Amino acid sequence: MASSRVPQQLFLQGVAAIYTFAFASLYTQIPGLYGPEGVLPARRTLRPQGKGRWQQLWETPTLLWEAPRLGLDTAQGLDLLTLLGTVVALGALLLNSLRHPFTYLLLWVGQVFLYFQWDSLLLETGFLAILVAPLKKPSNHKAPQGGLAGALPHENLPFWLVRWLLFRLMFASGVVKLTSRCPAWWGLTALTYHYETQCLPTPAAWFAHHLPVWLHKLSVVATFLIEIAVPALFFAPIRRLRLTAFYAQVLLQVLIIITGNYNFFNLLTLVLTTSLLDDRHLSAEPGLRCHKKMPTSWPKALLTMLSILLELTAYGLLAYGTVLYFGLEVDWQQCIILSKTTFTFHQFSQWLRMVTLPTVWLGAASLAWELLIALWRWIHVQGWLRKFFASIQLSILGTATVALFLISLVPYSYMEPGTHGRLWTGAHRLYSSVQHLQLASSYGLFRRMTGLGGRPEVVLEGSYDGQHWTEIEFMYKPGNVSRPPPIVIPHQPRLDWQMWFAALGPHTHSPWFTSLVLRLLQGKEPVIRLVQNHVAKYPFHEQPPTYLRAQRYKYWFSKPGEQSQWWHRQWVEEFFPPVSLGHPTLETLLQQFGLKDKSSLRARSSGNALAKALNWVRTQLSPLDPPILLWGLLGAVVTIRVVQTLLAPRPLQSSKPSREEKRKQTSKKDPRAASEQAAVAPNSNSSDSGASRRKK
Repeated sequence: MASSRVPQQLFLQGVAAIYTFAFASLYTQIPGLYGPEGVLPARRTLRPQGKGRWQQLWETPTLLWEAPRLGLDTAQGLDLLTLLGTVVALGALLLNSLRHPFTYLLLWVGQVFLYFQWDSLLLETGFLAILVAPLKKPSNHKAPQGGLAGALPHENLPFWLVRWLLFRLMFASGVVKLTSRCPAWWGLTALTYHYETQCLPTPAAWFAHHLPVWLHKLSVVATFLIEIAVPALFFAPIRRLRLTAFYAQVLLQVLIIITGNYNFFNLLTLVLTTSLLDDRHLSAEPGLRCHKKMPTSWPKALLTMLSILLELTAYGLLAYGTVLYFGLEVDWQQCIILSKTTFTFHQFSQWLRMVTLPTVWLGAASLAWELLIALWRWIHVQGWLRKFFASIQLSILGTATVALFLISLVPYSYMEPGTHGRLWTGAHRLYSSVQHLQLASSYGLFRRMTGLGGRPEVVLEGSYDGQHWTEIEFMYKPGNVSRPPPIVIPHQPRLDWQMWFAALGPHTHSPWFTSLVLRLLQGKEPVIRLVQNHVAKYPFHEQPPTYLRAQRYKYWFSKPGEQSQWWHRQWVEEFFPPVSLGHPTLETLLQQFGLKDKSSLRARSSGNALAKALNWVRTQLSPLDPPILLWGLLGAVVTIRVVQTLLAPRPLQSSKPSREEKRKQTSKKDPRAASEQAAVAPNSNSSDSGASRRKK
């Protein structure tokens, strides 16, 4: 019955930090993305349909519906929500009293995120945080052996769902790489392309790209091991196996963070890994991490030996399976490790069909064990009133935990259609009833490796005469071959990400690109700030270009030894034809994609005090680069936490040992004296109390 109060607090703080980054990052981009002069004005995506207030909130759970009641348009409502979300999340991060279910409910309902996988992951994690957050601050008194005193019966149930979410995320992410039949993943060569073809590489990605091929292939093997095999250890009964799984996941996420700008996604995954920890490992309970003597009784000694054997068996099976299925061999002459995939797609499909349902039963068995522990703790609750309230909490959270587990099985089983079809129909009905709330989603990252023949990039060009063209360089995505890749984590520049997706196909597959061209031809400053936050660096800041076009290039990392150059590139084709305002091609595309909106020219500007305050805040923060703003928030949080630690009152420790400590010390020296002292203690207490009554 290992306690996990400290990991739960770490989880809640981590979720608050991720909410802070997500809200603040989106706030900096709202005018250019969703403002009245943005690429896709928000009023096109959130329209009242004559439904009741509560029905609208149920079908689309966002507080953005309340913006008109405050005299704000949709973009101003987005500003207000993201600012309040940032402030509330900061409060929950800094103040223990604000880590309350109501706080996380506000953050979840206030969400205005989009549909990247990490946005869905944050929504699901944020909802779990509502259940994990305690209604009241737990008592700090130390529990006796068994960990029952002071522990609420239900407190570990919602936190178990976090572990289940981490399992679904990692296992599915590993499986889809193979079910996609991507030749790069099957040939173990994916990482020879990944570092230079990912959306926003870091400078470290350049160095990682030039590592030996055999090391890249071995790294892919390690990725499959960590994502497919290791997650089963999340539910191991031996805590050392769970800790091994924890450090394996942390290693993978840290390496991804170093080599790629994936906004808050990997940070959020690290937050999920706290579900594999316990108070004992984090030294939350004094003396628990000190060296323990071997048990003296033979049942305990036998149990210890069996756990060690089980642990060694698990490590041996992982090592044997890795060597067998990936053909690991050591080439002693070249001092390298060779690897290759030794199984076929058909064999893997059969294996997946065989193990998907057992993983569901594994999760169900682990949840059943947590429910039994909760019931055992409830039995030991003292006092009928406390027991009554504990039974209500246990019933509600136990039911919610089981329901969310059943709901999650539907998207989890998408990766194996046979298992999906055999699921209980009640789980399908339950999932369908709450699907719009995104309480559970399917995941599968890096399904296929793109850019095998070179990284495709779209380069915008502007001109005043249609003859001389000037490239328009974005702040984050590759463009200038001499500029090093940036470090922008935890910020997500959403336009740069969409440009990466647009480069993978024709511009007609990305209708928003036509709107981007229109806004740049109109010289709209909010959109220009998405391209270059410092408008003076934008080549057409004095006068909008008369013509715009886009070219498709292929980029490759430069070779080692080439000074002052990070990329090579080669022209491929024209991506978007040259157009100007009123050009028939541009007008046709705007009409085709439904982007012609006459109301955008007469956008309503609210003049109430709240709208003016929002505009003032926007004016003050606009000059800051978004990554600088997020790093500044992070630095402020760290500074405040350090000050809180230094100013926190420290408990006074008495130099004299307590009566209980004296009794323990005596029992170690002389058991007979200890028993006599224990017998005398009650009598002395009663006599003392009697004397005190006589004095009164």
